[in-house]
Amino acid sequence: MKRKLILDVDTGIDDAIGIILAVKSREFDLLGITTVNGNVSLDQATDNTLKVLDLLGETNLSVIKGADAPLIRPHFFEHGVHGEDGLGGELKDILPSRPAEEGFAPDFIINSILNFPHEVTLVMTGPLTNLALAIKKCPQIVHYVKEVIFMGGVVKGPGNVTPTAEFNMVVDPEAVKIVLHAGFTDITQVGLDVTRHAILKEAHIHAIENPVIRQYIDNSTAQYRKRYFKRNGVDGCAMHDPLAVAVAIDQSLVKTEDFYVDVETRSELCDGQLVCDFQNRLEQDRNLSVCTEVDEAAFLRLFHSIVSS
Repeated sequence: MKRKLILDVDTGIDDAIGIILAVKSREFDLLGITTVNGNVSLDQATDNTLKVLDLLGETNLSVIKGADAPLIRPHFFEHGVHGEDGLGGELKDILPSRPAEEGFAPDFIINSILNFPHEVTLVMTGPLTNLALAIKKCPQIVHYVKEVIFMGGVVKGPGNVTPTAEFNMVVDPEAVKIVLHAGFTDITQVGLDVTRHAILKEAHIHAIENPVIRQYIDNSTAQYRKRYFKRNGVDGCAMHDPLAVAVAIDQSLVKTEDFYVDVETRSELCDGQLVCDFQNRLEQDRNLSVCTEVDEAAFLRLFHSIVSS
């Protein structure tokens, strides 16, 4: 039986590739894709999601809009990385073939978990606003969800937006705090510590056997790869969100350790920083499985086999 999955996205370049990976893997009963403000506006993220599904010929999957702003903070978009449209300009002149479904993403998350207790995996690749709103409305979902996997944060290295913090955490750290303290028993963080070792290079793209997907990924990541090289000196780009999806497909791709982790929300310099208590100095119960290592070669093999199909 396929595992039930909800994918929560703020569809920019790597979210879109994560969607492709989730859909084409055929590993999941994909209950729906929920959208959230983040890399781009909620409306743009929703349109981008629908466009990517059109590209895949998947016109029956439910797409449900969620939060159009962080819980209390102003919008903070990432147009410099993802382009004004969020997809590197690749699908900017194409209109989605259909609108999003009626409803509100946090409610969809709640109802899905309660309708399928202990069966639903949540993969969150944007800010955690939708999940935080769901928790605030229905705290008991933490006892009925199968697992949560979120892309975001960094525990040992520098951030990618500020010196200490990753984008998804910076956008809505108050939502992150709600999620971390909600009481989930199976929640995994896929952060920059591992996604920076999951690099998609030009040779990997050219090896994709599906011509439609190859062209889309090549074109949409072109400026992203150039920017990544300029900032990091790496010829390629990190597959942040696709790695989170890949962990849902095959958790053996990563090694994890459980720690107590909190997030900074009241710092002039460090808002959004994940604080990982490696030595249990705070004497708190461990609340998060942190990905510490990734098998890059195995990830790229999995990625290639799925997107080439």
